[in-house]
Amino acid sequence: MNNFHTVDICGYTANLPVIKLPSGISIAFFNLHGNSALTEHCGKELAKRVKDAEVLITAESKGLQLTHVVARELSMPYYAVARKAKKLYMQDGIHVSYGESITTGKPQEFHLSGHDVDLIKGKKVAIIDDVISTGESLKGLTDLVEKAGGTVVQNLFVLAEGDSKDRPNVDYLATIPIL
Repeated sequence: MNNFHTVDICGYTANLPVIKLPSGISIAFFNLHGNSALTEHCGKELAKRVKDAEVLITAESKGLQLTHVVARELSMPYYAVARKAKKLYMQDGIHVSYGESITTGKPQEFHLSGHDVDLIKGKKVAIIDDVISTGESLKGLTDLVEKAGGTVVQNLFVLAEGDSKDRPNVDYLATIPIL
């Protein structure tokens, strides 16, 4: 991995490895796993942009630590987590299906526990995630929030990839190209 794309995320310079996907396109791979300094920086910057949300929701897995930082910064004791597979403790939860994300290449599902459904019901919700590209994960999260009885008031991402930067309903810290 000697090919990188450099991005400035609100004053934090990140060198993202360029990775070719099986579809033939290449992406600048943004990975928060194990990078505490980058996660802290991005979470604090996103927290500054949250407006009017009573609850946060994210998708596992890279959004987890990011949303934890945002919630901590906003003094929110809980946030909802959309799981990609139904866990045994989620018998009282809900789920939605959505299309292929750029990195999965197959249709996906999100599952929400009954606890998280109760957390969201009747609340204004901000979606927090690492990267928006095709918008399919955003659609899945939006459908899940609505099914749980909440209202999405913001969509916040660290990076907008490709044309997603032109979406009117998203806020992001920086952009990256599809290579």
